Amino acid sequence: MKLETERLTLMPCTRPYVASLSEDEYPLGGHITTHLKKLDQDPDEYGWGVWLVTEKETGRIVGDIGFKGKPDEEKKVEVGYGFDPSARNQGYATEAVERLIQWAFTSDNVQRIIAECLRDNQPSVRVLEKVKMRRTGLEGDMVYWERKEENNE
Repeated sequence: MKLETERLTLMPCTRPYVASLSEDEYPLGGHITTHLKKLDQDPDEYGWGVWLVTEKETGRIVGDIGFKGKPDEEKKVEVGYGFDPSARNQGYATEAVERLIQWAFTSDNVQRIIAECLRDNQPSVRVLEKVKMRRTGLEGDMVYWERKEENNE
């Protein structure tokens, strides 16, 4: 499975995919290792964890996005993302997150997508606003966001 946008390719992390990458291609953070362990235990996690984002033109991995697990009983998933500093301010995060949200809403198990970010993280705030998420709360330094499936709004 892969998702595409005009400029990007999104691939879900699997052990074979991650093993095919050189250490120089992308730093594999602890969240990727944790996701692979969850995937080993539950193959239904596939697609609901970390995805690597690659520039189509160069093949360079520019970031990762994904969900923090499968949809819950409320048909909700939480999205998160991080991009290499050299890939920021180019619209990549917005493009990738919007595509992943579209994919999630094709599942009968997803009606709401949530996110959180630090109040002073203006780049993330802008991404979440651009992908039509709305603020649902503020607690300390964290801002909470939500987007509902369009036919359920």
